Amino acid sequence: MNHLLTKTIDLCNGEPDAKRKEILDYFEKTWAIDEKLYAQLKSDEVLYHRGDPLRHVLLFYLGHTAVFYINKLMLAKIIDTRINPEFESMFAIGVDEMSWDDLNERHYNWPSVDAVRDYRNKAKQVVMDVIRQVPLVLPITWNDPLWIILMGIEHERIHLETSSVLIRQLPLKEVVAGMFGKICDDRGEAPQNRLLSVPGAEMKLGKPLDHPLYGWDNEYGNYAETVADFNTSAMLVSNREYLAFVNDGGYRTQTFWTEEGWNWRNFKQAEMPLFWRRDGESFRLRLVAEEIPMPWNWPVEVNYLEAKAFCNWKSAKEGKTFRLPTEAEWMRLLDYCEVPDELEWESAPGNINLEYVASPCPVDRFRMGDFYDVIGNVWQWTETPITGYPGFKVHPMYDDFSTPTFDGQHNLIKGGSWISTGNEATRHARYAFRRHFYQHAGFRYVESETPLVIHNDEYETDVEVANSCETNWKTDIDTPINFYQDIAAFIYDLLKDKPVQRVLDMNADTGRLAFELAVHFPDITALDFSARFIRMPVQLQEKGFMRYIVKDEGELVFYREVVLADTGLGTGKEHILFMQADANNLKSRYSGYDLIVVPNLLEELRNPIDFLQHIHERLNEQGWLIITSTYEWDEQRTKREFWPGGFKQDGEPVTSFEGIQAILETHFSLEQEPFDIPMILRKSSRTSEVKVSEASIWRKKK
Repeated sequence: MNHLLTKTIDLCNGEPDAKRKEILDYFEKTWAIDEKLYAQLKSDEVLYHRGDPLRHVLLFYLGHTAVFYINKLMLAKIIDTRINPEFESMFAIGVDEMSWDDLNERHYNWPSVDAVRDYRNKAKQVVMDVIRQVPLVLPITWNDPLWIILMGIEHERIHLETSSVLIRQLPLKEVVAGMFGKICDDRGEAPQNRLLSVPGAEMKLGKPLDHPLYGWDNEYGNYAETVADFNTSAMLVSNREYLAFVNDGGYRTQTFWTEEGWNWRNFKQAEMPLFWRRDGESFRLRLVAEEIPMPWNWPVEVNYLEAKAFCNWKSAKEGKTFRLPTEAEWMRLLDYCEVPDELEWESAPGNINLEYVASPCPVDRFRMGDFYDVIGNVWQWTETPITGYPGFKVHPMYDDFSTPTFDGQHNLIKGGSWISTGNEATRHARYAFRRHFYQHAGFRYVESETPLVIHNDEYETDVEVANSCETNWKTDIDTPINFYQDIAAFIYDLLKDKPVQRVLDMNADTGRLAFELAVHFPDITALDFSARFIRMPVQLQEKGFMRYIVKDEGELVFYREVVLADTGLGTGKEHILFMQADANNLKSRYSGYDLIVVPNLLEELRNPIDFLQHIHERLNEQGWLIITSTYEWDEQRTKREFWPGGFKQDGEPVTSFEGIQAILETHFSLEQEPFDIPMILRKSSRTSEVKVSEASIWRKKK
């Protein structure tokens, strides 16, 4: 695979023409190595199998990486024509086991493998045309079109790794060895691990905005932490070192496990790491596409819960305090060992970037200072749940890359693995997974008496999301207006005697309308384009509360908490299904409703005309459609040609309502004259904005 080797691209330095060729080469090699990964499957039929029950069939990921480019280029308005709207909906969402992901196979009619490959070929050509044609000015920043291309490339490289983990979980008879690269043949007895000291330091974390390498949004910001002196293992924990924990009854002793870990262990009936296999009195190790006799000198691969249990066991055995490193401690180790960043490599300083083997290798192969495998070989679990650094901002073209993981349930992994390439192999890479997930990940341990302090922000700090929470959920005597309460009350009065069962809320926001409607109707589906927003009502539904921070005056803030039981809206919460979806490209499953509510959505859509032309397809006969809109058309969001109204035609004004009526009257009758509903958008404790939405009530014709 040496001909496919690349490093992520310097986006600041060079000549524009050469940089364009470099990006094109990076894209083509990324595409090729992604396709090579699936050559390990014995037949195309295996693409319809799941490696993990909490993941889609493998075909989804083959389609997903291509669809991602097209959806992001559409969102960024770099292209204006879809290749296959059905595919670009089907393969868009469903990567993590978030409750708003759609992993239910009954909702999918998977296409043929040939159809997906044909789509990939078309998508590849679109992306290459964009790379060749869009303006290129150095430095390339996250507002530039080519940043979106780099976003797609780095996203595809993430899935190169995560999909390899899924293939690793398939039955051995469904894969073919030797198709992706040569595995390490250095297998033997493990060296003795030992503790070495690392002097503490003041650590400054966060990627500078002018850094020359592509970065995901969670990498940026500024965070300082004082790291005390600590001792840590010279090497990653090997299979041999971990075996002592297994043989000592570690998987059968509850005291070594966290409550979460013990629940997982019991659910899985785990007795050893996922990729270990018993072979009589000995063990074998499952790799991506083959099994080999256990290489005791390779790093063990476990999830966080197992790594934490090992540390607790070791603490009990030795009477010391062992744990995993924090993110700041791992960064301190990286600096202490003077490990260069990716652009400074002549060749990779560790088993990373697929430069050596297509598997782990011995834990004492790559020395870095007095330590080994500070980067590479396998990822290293940390004690740190991921959250944004101070100053964190979401990228508007991928607003759900990071924020869904800011829930205290996703821990950071650091350092990369043998298959980590591109951004994953850089110093500032920050990736996090649920603690029970498997990646190509292991751990090193820390011995320290310094109390562990975990900064897990339970309060939502995203300004837009927090302001939405205020608008949705805060009511007081001075400002009794709540748009969502008012529209829900109107809907109930209108339809309380009507046979309405299934309701679709097309703009869930932070959830107030869905909870209001669930009190009166038995089946609510609430959709929102952004996971940033929808994760708040999901938290309210699952945990019964949510917390957020809003601006007061100057640098002062208020800490808010919404407790569902206190709102009187707990009744019916189980009737709500919150899902992430694109209203301009909905899956066919979102059909058969008695009522569809479209609250202030039209003005947010890329193409409201297309939405209005097809919304009748989602309703049952005689179904109801309620639209509210401020008609705030913005050419930055919605091209002028897609406005239903708000302009002059042949010298005469066409209002937005007139335009909407002209579109809907083929399939709907207007039930009453439009009316206004005020809405207060909260910006701070002393600043609010009042908007007035026009509401119209429509009924589908027989």
